[in-house]
Amino acid sequence: MFFHGNFKFGIKVMKRVIIHHILNINKLIQNGKKKTRRIFNMITHYIFLCSAYSIGKRICIDFCNNETEEELKNVRNYITEKCGYNVPMSTHYIQTNSKDWKSVIEKDKFFENVKRVSSVDEFIRIVLFDKELSGIDVAKYILAKMPCTHLKLEKLLYMCYADYLCESNDKLFNDYIYAYKYGPVISGVYKRYCGNSEIIKETDNSILSSNGLKLMPVRSRIISSKDGIKKLISIDKTLDKYGNLSASELVRLVHSKYSPWSKSGEGELYNKEITDDIIIKYHKNEVI
Repeated sequence: MFFHGNFKFGIKVMKRVIIHHILNINKLIQNGKKKTRRIFNMITHYIFLCSAYSIGKRICIDFCNNETEEELKNVRNYITEKCGYNVPMSTHYIQTNSKDWKSVIEKDKFFENVKRVSSVDEFIRIVLFDKELSGIDVAKYILAKMPCTHLKLEKLLYMCYADYLCESNDKLFNDYIYAYKYGPVISGVYKRYCGNSEIIKETDNSILSSNGLKLMPVRSRIISSKDGIKKLISIDKTLDKYGNLSASELVRLVHSKYSPWSKSGEGELYNKEITDDIIIKYHKNEVI
């Protein structure tokens, strides 16, 4: 009877153990199915990313609709064809549980300050806009290197433009230059800084930080433009040559006889443009 009772007890224990293992196995199977469903429900984001200095942010296009490798390759080729093969564009691959862009940011904080654009054409438009410099872009670079008055800034900017134009027969930036009383003035820069007696710092967030001026962002802006390295070398060469001159010394220089300014009305004619042809022909008379 003793052995028979122990045998029955042992059978019960074994049944409990077997049932427990079966329940655990079922639980693992169910968890595995859930994980498998989650894996199969993951969304793949293919992201083309590029810096956009004109808006002070990185921009991207996010493809998350099961595009084929061939389709993505065609998009990349189209962008490089339109923007140039040296466009600083990177490609990223990330998986999330949603097509929502917020899911990408939650997965990787690297994308937190990236502006997602809605179309390839918009992406190309912003990249191409960055290829062209404005007078403001070069003015920011000058201000990041040296404090100067508004008057001196205008003259240094003009000399940078004239030197580059005569060296390369190409524009440094896209702005009109006018003959004002105290010499050549760049239209966009004049509108922005007119009225400031002295410009010590540029207040734009892309340049300033709590530690003062940042040279690299404005330098990178110039480099990212068409022929950027060539333009930067020319600008630095001009600033090395004329940067130590005072505003009044620069005014006297651009007021030289037969200078482009003197051939454009000497500031007596309101909004008289100093054209590229005149600069190319007469800039040699205002250099040191």
